[in-house]
Amino acid sequence: MFEFGELRTKEEWAQTMLPDQVDSTDLDETEQITRAAWHYYNDGLTQNRIAEMLGTSRIKVSRLLEKGRQSGLIELRINSPYAGCLELQQELIDAFGLVDARVVPTAADLPPAPRIGRAAASLLIQNLEPNDLFAIGWGETTATTLRYMAPIFPQTEISIVSLTGGVSAYIGTTGLYGPQNSAHLIPTPLRVSSAELAEMLRVEPFVRNVLDMAATARFALIGVGAVTSSATLVQYGYCSSGEIELFKRRGAVGDVLGYFYDAEGQILDLDLHRLVVAVCPDDLRKIPNVAAAAAGAHKVEAILGALRGKLTNILVTDEDTATELLRRQE
Repeated sequence: MFEFGELRTKEEWAQTMLPDQVDSTDLDETEQITRAAWHYYNDGLTQNRIAEMLGTSRIKVSRLLEKGRQSGLIELRINSPYAGCLELQQELIDAFGLVDARVVPTAADLPPAPRIGRAAASLLIQNLEPNDLFAIGWGETTATTLRYMAPIFPQTEISIVSLTGGVSAYIGTTGLYGPQNSAHLIPTPLRVSSAELAEMLRVEPFVRNVLDMAATARFALIGVGAVTSSATLVQYGYCSSGEIELFKRRGAVGDVLGYFYDAEGQILDLDLHRLVVAVCPDDLRKIPNVAAAAAGAHKVEAILGALRGKLTNILVTDEDTATELLRRQE
């Protein structure tokens, strides 16, 4: 909620001004601003009622309130757990040149995926338009987000296109299938057994069409994978714990769509990448709005690398993660 914050006294306000800026007119106006602000914020009166009490017009009251805010005479304080998050959102946008950001309050006793997924779904629902093409990547948080979004797709005729193979492993649990939905999925695993097979699949007409279609989407949703033995890629059997350890020794801090990158977001030269059936990082960067949904201390390095490498330009995360990202970037 919004709470009226602070009104400085005439003397305090005058002390902030240079001597030649203070005269009786200034102090008279200060009193008007103070009265108008007190009645508006503390008493909850309308501007019309305040105008009657002060013997002036509603427009003058509006101007007094605006001048009070601009001069610092009126300060507003937001008493809400989201107040700090709103500040962090803007700091993230400024620090990394993002299109948008969402930060949810940290809740140590709750799993992050549902909370981050709900926030990501809210952001996307607000920005997607009817008949949009929406590209989806890989990962637990991506799947969670889609479950929250599922009810809107039949109503808006938004089409879904996958950014990787393997999405069908979880998309069926989101409720996205049905006669009113249009889903274009790459009918392959995320990783195949040989570079030759991967290349054959990438040029196969149906697969190629879906890959090309994904690059034309207006919005995309991706997960950010940490380089740990508990990573989703390991859980689904696409990478072994031994491979993850090798990638880490070669400088990997995270992965997006199965492509591993270093601390600056540069894609590493790994044999694995020749086995992946997915939109390549260069094509991912062509999508105007790429939202990454991720949080947690174990993912800070991965998120930071993705931001530095411009693999995402919208971030949905939690308060602790955002704070640490900003600290590391400084």
